[in-house]
This record gives sequence, structure tokens and C-alpha cells, in this order.
Amino acid sequence: MKKTLLRLSAALLSLALCAGLLAGCAPSSSTVPEAELTRYTTIFYDAFDTVTQVIAYCESEEEFSAQMEALHADLLEYHKLYDIYNSYEGINNLKTINDNAGIAPVKVDERILDMLELAVEMYDTTGGKLNVAMGSVLGIWHDYREAAEADPSTDEDNTLPTQEELEAAAQHCDINDLVIDREAGTVYLADPEMSLDVGSVGKGYAVEQVCQAAEARGLTSASVSVGGNLRAIGKKPGDQSWTGGIENPWDASEFYGADSSLVAAVYTSDLALVTSGDYQRYYMVDGVRYHHIIDPDTLWPAAYFDGVSVLCSDSGLADCLSTGLFCSTLEEGMALVESLDGVEALWCTTEGELIRSSGFADHEIPQ
Repeated sequence: MKKTLLRLSAALLSLALCAGLLAGCAPSSSTVPEAELTRYTTIFYDAFDTVTQVIAYCESEEEFSAQMEALHADLLEYHKLYDIYNSYEGINNLKTINDNAGIAPVKVDERILDMLELAVEMYDTTGGKLNVAMGSVLGIWHDYREAAEADPSTDEDNTLPTQEELEAAAQHCDINDLVIDREAGTVYLADPEMSLDVGSVGKGYAVEQVCQAAEARGLTSASVSVGGNLRAIGKKPGDQSWTGGIENPWDASEFYGADSSLVAAVYTSDLALVTSGDYQRYYMVDGVRYHHIIDPDTLWPAAYFDGVSVLCSDSGLADCLSTGLFCSTLEEGMALVESLDGVEALWCTTEGELIRSSGFADHEIPQ
């Protein structure tokens, strides 16, 4: 019998395109007379360093514009709070916490506390495969990848970190050194060389929260894609389900366009679909691809799969699990998914196989 997590948090541009999210803010020609709703679309480029695309059905363009203005503002707030690279006037964010490692607790917004508490819970759930305290290791890989991206014309001069360098950084990744004081509203990193990196949870958690806020404001039918995180609100008019596509990781085009092939398409109404893959952010060294999802056990890019997609009702949970499963063996990951209520997954193995959890096919669109 599947269990429910103690607390749940309150798909990439390609997946957005595959789900039919098209750029532009003008209403389409199709309307749904019986519901008096019109289909609108919009796109943002300035949140979480990725593309946000939204389709929504609203009674008027004024309603749609008001909803999107609020959703966009919410996303930007979460972007600033979870930023580990930039400071913002009047805001204590993740960078503020990292800058004060070993110095002092930092008073933070409740939205940081909530997200980090989910991350700690998911550390336990995934057996440490999801670890937001790995900033010191992830920072090394980030710097090497950025150096390579600075001169993308050739990979001959690109380099890799040494095992010694990675192991030294790994000494400062103990999740127990992340001290969350809910009563005081503070976060403290007890290890002065420790840093947080919430790339595996922050965006997914933010997407879930902004969608819940939009629903509370009266939005009843929408599909929201923020980079690799797809979250649908309600259904389309006429009781039609929202849908999302899972891109073929073995045939991903350079720009992940609409012509990229799919390995599966699923119904997503009131669900989140999140994919982690080795084809999204990477750099090349001597013809070998080194992607951004780092296995906590080896400190190198995880090598179990080319892609893992998670389908469940909560985008924050799906984001955490997609990373955790990507860094786990199939046996470990399958056992975890089968133990959780309302969670399904699809694994794309390095041998070109598709492996589904027991209930995943129930959500698939026949092809």
C-alpha cells in the first residue's frame, strides 16, 4: 500500500511547446460558448532564468491580464527569494543565507522556510539523493560548465574538476548543518564553508505556490510551464483534460523545439509533470557530455538514466522526486515511487528503454 508523505509542499521549454503552449498574448479564435470562456496565452522570460508560458481560459481579456500580472509578480518574488547568485535590496534570500554561513542566523521570508523544510523532508524520503546542502560541490561543476560555455566553439580546451577537489567540497554538504528555526524565522548554516543550492526544488515549489495562489484568485482553467515544470489548473472548458508531452531524451533537438519527438504524452489536469534529463544543461569534454545533475554518492553527473519524469499533484514534490530518482538505481527509485500515494514516474534508461511505474499508463494518452 502506498503511503502519503507527512507534508507536501503548499517540463523545460520543450515540454511547454509539446503541451501546446504557444507564445503571444492575443486570444485565439476558438471560444467555448457554453462556458463563455476564451483561450488566452502569454509568455515571460525573466523568472528563474527560463521561459514561462501560460495558457488560460478566462471570461475576458481584462480578467486574463489581471491574473497573469499577479502570477508573474508572484514568480518574480520567488525568483528573488531563491536566488543564490544575486542580492536584492530589502530582501534576505538564499544568497544572504550562504553569505552568512558560519557567521549568524538570517531572518528570512516564510516562503524560504517552507521550501527548505520540504527539501529536508525530501532528503530523508530520497535517502539523501536530493540534497540542497550540496552547494559547494554543485558550485564547482557550475564554474567548470560556465568556463566551457564562455567559448562554445570547441570542447578541446574544456576541463573537468578533480576527484580530490570534489571530495574536499563534499565535506561541507551535511544536511544537519542546515539549521531552520521556525519560531525565530531564521536559517543558519553551521558550517562556514557550506552553501545551499535549491535548483532541485526551488522552481518546482514556486510553481506550485503561484498556481495555488492563482486558483485562490479565481483562475479555474490554466496550464503553466516554467522551464521543466508543467502544472495544470483544473480542466479546459467542456471537461477536456490538459495534456503534456515527455520529450525523447535520445532525440532532443538543440533548441528543444516543437518538432522534437516524444516518448509519451499524458493527461495533466490538476497535476504537475516534471522531467530531469541529461540533455538539458551540460558541457562537452573530449566528446563526452557532462550534465548538471550530480550524484551525491559519486560527485559526478548521475549515469543511471537519460531522463526521468514524475507525475503527481504537487509541482514541488515532483521537482524533488525527479532529481532524486535520476540519482537512484531503478530498483531504489521504483520502490520509492510505488510507496507514495498519487505519484507515478517514467524512466528513460541509457539503453533506450522506457520503464513505467505501475499506474503511469493510466495517465497516458493513447498513441
